[in-house]
Amino acid sequence: MNKNRWLPFVLAFSIVLLDQITKAWIVKLIPAYDWSSFINVIGSDFLRFIHVKNLGVALSIGQDSSVVMRLIFFKIFPLIVMGYLGYLIYNWEKEGFTKLQIWMLALILGGGIGNLIDRIFRPDGVVDWVDVKFYGIFGWERFPTFNVADAAISIGAVVIFITFVISVINKKKTQKEDES
Repeated sequence: MNKNRWLPFVLAFSIVLLDQITKAWIVKLIPAYDWSSFINVIGSDFLRFIHVKNLGVALSIGQDSSVVMRLIFFKIFPLIVMGYLGYLIYNWEKEGFTKLQIWMLALILGGGIGNLIDRIFRPDGVVDWVDVKFYGIFGWERFPTFNVADAAISIGAVVIFITFVISVINKKKTQKEDES
């Protein structure tokens, strides 16, 4: 068995570990929703660490949903998705993914598990702590607060999307050349 097949899982585990360590640090250091207790990191207002909780998913979507809906869509469904991502990562060659796509799926897996741990073991919600000034882009003065898991999921998803778009463009280009 090829030991390199397990390397993306090491990345996923590292993301989970980094995510949970940083969340524990923030929980210990900064009281939740205490807007006077934040840490300025870059500039006086550009990047700061705060402590908020999110019962929903991205951009707090679904935070007002019933307990049953949150159980199904924020715990059970993501658990199934994480299992499927694990399958895809382990069987990436058979499934037709590139190495880059598998590494990005590993980022998504690690981030998904990191946030799932919070949803299961933190009944008051996922800990978010990175707060960035957004200068009014999309009408937001500040970007929605996020964490390491969110960043890993976002980076993985964007890169995978780009690789699929490039793949489609290359296929169309190859088809045109073959027709000529």
